[in-house]
Order: sequence, then structure tokens, then C-alpha cells
Amino acid sequence: MTYGFIGCGNMGGALIRAAVKAVNANQVWINDMDMDKAGALAEETGAIATDIVDLAQSCDYIFLGVKPQVMEKMLDSISDVLAERNDGFVLVSMAAGMTINKIRSFSGNYPVIRIMPNLAAAVGEGMILYTHKDVTETEVEDFLELMKYAGRLMPVEESMIDAGCALSGSGPAFAFLFIEALADGGVRCGLKREEATVLAAQTLLGAAKLLLETGKHPAQLKDAVCSPGGTTIAGVSALEEGAFRSDVIKAVLRAYERSIELR
Repeated sequence: MTYGFIGCGNMGGALIRAAVKAVNANQVWINDMDMDKAGALAEETGAIATDIVDLAQSCDYIFLGVKPQVMEKMLDSISDVLAERNDGFVLVSMAAGMTINKIRSFSGNYPVIRIMPNLAAAVGEGMILYTHKDVTETEVEDFLELMKYAGRLMPVEESMIDAGCALSGSGPAFAFLFIEALADGGVRCGLKREEATVLAAQTLLGAAKLLLETGKHPAQLKDAVCSPGGTTIAGVSALEEGAFRSDVIKAVLRAYERSIELR
């Protein structure tokens, strides 16, 4: 079984690093328009840097990690090679806003898994949404096994993948803004910038882990921190004065609307 990755950018690179933890590195083949980049990543991970045609001819799973605007051109360059194959293979697309049917219109009617990973896959804590068409249960299980070190994987209907991407795909940027703002608040109170940033980041990390492991509603956990007449409820009140929750909802909605525009 071999796994090919076309595109070694931030997201492709993150998934490649996860894949070599799940299987032997020589089962992972990689290609990029910049073969120096592919070569450097191959040296780092033990994966095999190869020609795009060889990858398309041989790999059982072919991850499409190029930008949406160049997807058609890239698939056109290997469409004849794919058409000549007599064995089964699966295309795995991570192109934002590009439906399975759109991918198949460029490549042919092959089995496709569409994924929406996020940046935290780079540290093994990503949120990866996936949906698929004409893919067997065994093929899905193999894909999940390959990606297990990238983070949490969640199946969704394709009609919901844009909504999910607006939350988990764009969400890290919103979280980084919040971390930066929390750190700014700490600096305003007299903390050193480095200290404030670590405090803010670890606070979000711990809060997220507590929520996931307890399964409690966020409001329950928020209430557990807010003592009557205490410091935390005073801070929460200040956030509500600034329409904090409404603004976050609007941010996700705007990201979703933009994803729809990119279809």
C-alpha cells in the first residue's frame, strides 16, 4: 500500500508528517511543484520524493494538496495516467470550496474522499472533517488509520462541510486572535509579553481539553469558574458588553458565506 501526496505546503506537509508515523515512511510518496521543497521534506521524514506521473501511476491513495485555482490544471496533467490504471485507487482532496463532483469533473469518476483539515494537524491536534463518494468501508478505515496521528477525524455530509470548515478550518485564526487579546490584557495588567502569551495559550488548551474530556456543556464549565460577585463574572460581563458572542457567531457566518462563494 502506498500513499501519494501532491503538494507539500503547510497542510500537505502536516498530513505527510502524520502519515509517516502511521505507516513505514517508504510507503509515503510526495511531490510538489517545487521539488526542492519535496526533497527537503523527504529528507526530514523519510518519505520518497518522486515524479508526479510515477506517483499517479502507483499510489493507492492520492492526496490532492494543491490550491483550488490550480487543481484543474494539475489533474489534467495526470488524467491520462489515471485513466490507464486497472487497479483501484482513491483520490483525497483537501481543496477548500471544491466539491467531490467538481473534482471528478476534472479527473474522472474515481472514488473520492474530501477532507477539510485545520492547521493544528501540524502538531497532531487537528480537526479533520471528511466525506466521501464511491469509497468502500475498508478504504475509509485505511484512510482513518493513516490519518490517526493528525488529530480528531469527524465524518460529515458534504452539504455541511462548508459550515464545518467555517468553524474548524477558520477557527484557529479566531482562537489566535483571542489568545493575542488575552495576552494583551495580561500585559496591560503588568505581565511580561512572553509570560502572558504562555498563560493565554495554556489556558485555552486546558479549557478545550476539559470540555472534550468531561463532555459538559460550555455554559456549565463557564458557570463553574464564575463565583458570585467575583473577578471572572466581572470579566464575562465586560465581554458581553462588547457583544463578544455575537461577534464570534458573525465571524463563523462570514467565513461560511465566503466558502460558499468559492464553490
